[in-house]
Amino acid sequence: MLTIAFIGAGSVEFTRQLLRDLLSFPELADVTIALHDIDGERLAVAEALARHTAEACGAKPHVVSSLSRRKVLEGADVVINMVAVGGHAATLTDFDVPESFGLRQTIGDTLGIGGIFRALRTFPLLEGLAADMLAVCPDAWLLNYTNPMAMNVQYLAAVAPRLKVVGLCHSVYWTIRDLSGLVGVPYEEVDYLSAGVNHQAWVLRWEFEGRDLYPALDAAIAADPELARRVRVDMYRRLGRYPTETSEHSSEYVPWYLRHDSEVERLRIPVRDYAGISAANLAEYEGLRDRIASGEAPPPVLDEDATEYAPQVVHSLVTGKLRTIQVNTVNHGLIDNLPAGAAVEVPATLDRLGVHPHRVGALPPQLAALNRGFLNVVELTVAAAVEGDPAHVRHAAMCDPATAAALTVDRIWELCAAMTAAHGDLLPPALRST
Repeated sequence: MLTIAFIGAGSVEFTRQLLRDLLSFPELADVTIALHDIDGERLAVAEALARHTAEACGAKPHVVSSLSRRKVLEGADVVINMVAVGGHAATLTDFDVPESFGLRQTIGDTLGIGGIFRALRTFPLLEGLAADMLAVCPDAWLLNYTNPMAMNVQYLAAVAPRLKVVGLCHSVYWTIRDLSGLVGVPYEEVDYLSAGVNHQAWVLRWEFEGRDLYPALDAAIAADPELARRVRVDMYRRLGRYPTETSEHSSEYVPWYLRHDSEVERLRIPVRDYAGISAANLAEYEGLRDRIASGEAPPPVLDEDATEYAPQVVHSLVTGKLRTIQVNTVNHGLIDNLPAGAAVEVPATLDRLGVHPHRVGALPPQLAALNRGFLNVVELTVAAAVEGDPAHVRHAAMCDPATAAALTVDRIWELCAAMTAAHGDLLPPALRST
């Protein structure tokens, strides 16, 4: 019987969506679901939701839970990681401290000061998770959802190169689906190729019945001036290919927008957006917890086709069904003009043997140039943890495009010291020096 371990199962709404998608496949109706979280209350809520979800799907999985990570991992075939180290409080720190220095952020989970420190407090968890997996389930696939995706995948490659790791993110799926709707073609019938890095990949090809759809997108933008008031539309018009992540995310990875009041207004950039989303997620969890405690059934998960990638990976591993999805993995000859060994996002084929990334070749030079700037921050953040060198934290921040555009180098170093003090024991011991 297949065993799927959920690490960070206390992210209950996401756990429930994944379980709904998993258990919608008849071939997976009797899998073992092993849930782990360090928060006992959240773990209990996750287990109750798992049982409700199974009943709603007409499935009969074997559901177990434990506060012990290693116990949950024993014999696992697939491990899904979705831990948010530090939770809502750490997320607020990632926004509040930089804001006091005059640095704007929108999401703060991928690059920039927020992304750097989110990675640094996540790396100790990843190191322990990798060690446990190598000890008790060395052949399992680790499917990582936790951000910052590129930093986490590259760190795992550095500290546990034997582990089978792929990072999963839905941004390309939703970008293509939304763009196809905008130009009036069925998503299911389009062909596309996307590659780059997570949250800054590019739609390199996008076709319907052999017809390039970019001219149709140009016409849609020309017909609606409000579409041009979005960051990624602005980037597309200047760079020639559409970015695969939202404008809120995309604004943080370049130096051009967030430092300017006029650009924030022109492009309707929602500063501190994720702080509000995180608070809403916490409120949603509390509502589910209280509903379950009172004996009420939770509201149903939206009845839509399975869209998350992890259930598709698991289903292909079990059945051999061929699929193509986007994955984040180490660049071993996949993208020619991005650094070897960096974490990149490319298409991959799924089957019974595993996940097989596709070679893409070279990106258009202007796109590769932006991706290399992104990956400089990733490389230095990973180096800070692997080498135990606090100076590299500062170097990463200095190389971050949006941070460097907004602050002097003295202020960048002062901000890193303030963030280090604020996050304290969440950081690796060697990096707690201010």
